[in-house]
Amino acid sequence: MYLKEQHKIWLACGSSPIYLEPSMANRHGLIAGATGTGKTVTLKLLAESFSDMGVPVFLADIKGDLTGMCQMGKETKHIRRSIDSMGLTEYSYTSYPVRFFDVYGAQGHPVRTTISDMGPELLSRLLNLNDTQSGVLRIVFRIADDRGLLLLDLKDLRSMVQYVGDNAREYKLTYGNISPQSVGAIQRALLTLEDEGGDIFFGEPALDIADWIDWAEDGRGIMNILECQELFRHPLLYATFLLWMLSELYELLPEAGDLDKPKLVFFFDEAHLLFKDAPKALVDQVEQVVRLIRSKGVSVWFITQNPSDLPDSVLGQIGNRVQHALRAYTPNDQKALRAAARSFRENPAFNSEEALQALGVGEALVSVLDEKGIPSVVDRASILPPRSSMNAAALEAIQNVIESSPLRDKYTQVEDRRSAYELLTEEQNRKAEEEAQAKRQEELEKQREKDRKATASRTSTKRTSSTKSSSSSSARKRQTALEKTINSAANTVGREIGKSLIRGLFGPLKK
Repeated sequence: MYLKEQHKIWLACGSSPIYLEPSMANRHGLIAGATGTGKTVTLKLLAESFSDMGVPVFLADIKGDLTGMCQMGKETKHIRRSIDSMGLTEYSYTSYPVRFFDVYGAQGHPVRTTISDMGPELLSRLLNLNDTQSGVLRIVFRIADDRGLLLLDLKDLRSMVQYVGDNAREYKLTYGNISPQSVGAIQRALLTLEDEGGDIFFGEPALDIADWIDWAEDGRGIMNILECQELFRHPLLYATFLLWMLSELYELLPEAGDLDKPKLVFFFDEAHLLFKDAPKALVDQVEQVVRLIRSKGVSVWFITQNPSDLPDSVLGQIGNRVQHALRAYTPNDQKALRAAARSFRENPAFNSEEALQALGVGEALVSVLDEKGIPSVVDRASILPPRSSMNAAALEAIQNVIESSPLRDKYTQVEDRRSAYELLTEEQNRKAEEEAQAKRQEELEKQREKDRKATASRTSTKRTSSTKSSSSSSARKRQTALEKTINSAANTVGREIGKSLIRGLFGPLKK
């Protein structure tokens, strides 16, 4: 709960009230604990407090229970008990200014990015490519950039990969080896991503991260809630997408130095997925973004079950910690519990390792940075209750928020600019037409040559025929006199034979 008169966030009640200094908030934070120990309560309280302070907030909503922040809270016996035990005299229920986003566009403004914006490194991880295949993908991006071809959606990338594969010999000397096996592996990975529904968030209009940094009319920071229930079914997709958001924030915002309060607070739920099976190069990049983004005025809060889920290089950047109960059922769990307990400044009043196993729901071990940036001695404390609804909002209420949002028209309509797919298809069609035209010209030349030969052959034949005709005419003329003589003789013989026959035939009659 934000206390305006003190310009502090009242976070919890331990041996004394525990306050979070806004100027120390961008030193990042951790909310950890086993399932059902109260991490969501802590997340909601902090998000509400930052909004009250005038700081915009981004939250990844994996379970769907953060949607209730758009509605006023209702009193329950548990909340009343907390209010009374903590002496919250000025506590009141309220709703918060919320905007809903959804990668799949069902329960929020559609969230899209372009292939070019995500880049080859994150995309390689998303496609689960090996080093060789990632190298080929980087070549594909480089060639697209050099040729001025926009990679906006998956069909652009598929076309570009196919084009590079078909022209691998041409590009080999300039960009390096491009093996058909790697090209085929990338194409298969793209098909798998598309089958999983990953193609839906590649395109335009792309998300403008600057839209998150906005305020309501009363000055409170807007809460940007990303619905992740469907997205979380694809953990690699979820982690890669949120990492892209962090990198976009880093690129967008200018250096700010030390501020009185953050420009934006980013809550990353199930943060362990960001580092699961991630190559060291990617972990190093995440560490660099986490380390440098605080100078841009962005506070990142990681929410996970156990601090050991995060690499030490990232944990070293975290100054504010809220550790809910941990369970130690296995030797590995016990080791992680001891490590979590030793990460705090020891409090002589209790044993941190024992306390972590005895904490109730809504209780936590809390250590925050003071105004000088020094971690406070850990204290066992109860987290203040949130003021918005603890229940998920009804679908109708969510749709009302979406319809009334000033961003509705901006992100609803899908755009499809002329990009790599269209340009390469046009080039392919043009080449096919040129090849067809060349083939038709070649066939036409062949036909003309055939016709010329046929014409020449007929001319030669005609000359030969004329000569033969002249000889035949002379022969016919020579034969005519002979034929007349022969015919005349034949007729005379014929007549004589005829008379004999008549006579021979009639002779007897006359006899």
